[in-house]
Amino acid sequence: MLACVSHAQPQNSAISFNETSTTAKTTLVSAFEAAWKRAVAASEVAGLNRQAQAEKFRAEALWAAPPFVEVSHRNDRLQSNKGARETEISVAVPLWLPGQKAAKQDVASAALELSKLSHDEARLRVAESTRELLWQIAELEASMKLTEQQVALFQAIADDVDKRVSAGDLARTDALAAKGELLNAQTTHTQAIQQLGAAKRQWTALTGLVQVPSTLPADMEQVVARNLEEHPELRFVAQQVAVAQKRVTLVDKSKRDAPELITSMRQDVGGRGMGSANSLGVALRIPLGTADRNAPLEAAALSELEIAQSREQVRRTALVAAVDNATSHLRSIHTQLEAEKARSSMLKERSQLMRSSFNAGETALLELLRATNASAQSEFSVARQEAAMGLARARLQQAYGQLP
Repeated sequence: MLACVSHAQPQNSAISFNETSTTAKTTLVSAFEAAWKRAVAASEVAGLNRQAQAEKFRAEALWAAPPFVEVSHRNDRLQSNKGARETEISVAVPLWLPGQKAAKQDVASAALELSKLSHDEARLRVAESTRELLWQIAELEASMKLTEQQVALFQAIADDVDKRVSAGDLARTDALAAKGELLNAQTTHTQAIQQLGAAKRQWTALTGLVQVPSTLPADMEQVVARNLEEHPELRFVAQQVAVAQKRVTLVDKSKRDAPELITSMRQDVGGRGMGSANSLGVALRIPLGTADRNAPLEAAALSELEIAQSREQVRRTALVAAVDNATSHLRSIHTQLEAEKARSSMLKERSQLMRSSFNAGETALLELLRATNASAQSEFSVARQEAAMGLARARLQQAYGQLP
């Protein structure tokens, strides 16, 4: 079954594009790009990039946290009411700890690179869904065409049987048997049309397009072997490890909350008619770094690093296995397809000979129907194997991280 991919609701622009898409040939590349534009993952990637840009901007600030202003005023209006008053304005600026700003900038830069790699990783997931659905449609289209041919074939047999029944050459039971096979073929054809229609509606929902790319051998993508270190998924998880490592360094450089440099200006008035006294103050507030503050932060950072390292190792192993499995499966499908083509050719020839023999009155109808059904099933098997081979090729491309 196909892996489900989240996608955004169709926009008006997609509808207008839909109307004109039938005038130009749709390719897998254009379908993939259309699916990417509609995917929720595209918006998620853009959001992650904006967050990373904002974090980088914050890490380059002159202060460790936003400064704040404090204004205080007191007087004796409710006591002696002699006009004494005191006004003070303070500005506190959180300062970077030694090495903290550089560590935070490293984290922000690594997070920004991670957001860029998430773009390639997300596009690869959308490509997988597009390819899977394309080959499902290819199989259903082949099945639909074959069932249409089988309906025509069994219709011709039924018509011949009816004529011979009318001429007295065959029994009424033969006409009923031929009619039964025709009805079975018609039912199978109807089911194939319904399944193909459902898959094409899913295609339109995924890509916004009506046309489906051709899956002829000449249009198939070529599988290009590549170093797995270049795989978007592996690069993404490796960057997650790098981000986690830099967060550990940041926690190590942030053993306490940011110290605050406080400057204040104070004005004192002793009473009515008395002059004011102004003063300027400077203070430094240094929070203490205690175990109850640092231990949870260090544990969380180390856990994040360990999880990221485990995820990278698991993903690396899975990708190696995926390439091996996809390569082996492609070879196996190719062998099966060649054998099934040869078998289908023989069964088709046998069916044609049986038809000639039946027309000559040398073969019973039951034998002809059996031969015709066997040939039809073999043709269905060839169609499925051809679609399976295309899908196996697409999965090998996916395992290598190759986009359309």
